[in-house]
Amino acid sequence: MSTPFRLRENGAELFVRLTPKAALDRLEGFETTADGRSHLKARVRAVPENGDANHALEKLLAKTLGMPGSAVSVVAGGTARLKTVRIEGDPATLAKSIEALGHQS
Repeated sequence: MSTPFRLRENGAELFVRLTPKAALDRLEGFETTADGRSHLKARVRAVPENGDANHALEKLLAKTLGMPGSAVSVVAGGTARLKTVRIEGDPATLAKSIEALGHQS
């Protein structure tokens, strides 16, 4: 099983499976696909038009992690369900915070 994130020099990259047009904005813990890759499941109320769902995801993650919105950005998978989100900050602190996301539901 892989981890749902990768640490970088100035932060981390988090792998997310995003479901737009949901009833609530929420994070639903980690999930592993059949090929062994892990990701964080997230749902947002926003529609996937003009980047609205991606912005909602960035805002949700920033709020949950207690970070400014400018520290969180979708860097890959802009129009796909599976996304890579860049989070700027101390890698060790982020690793603990991201691991804690897996215990939410």
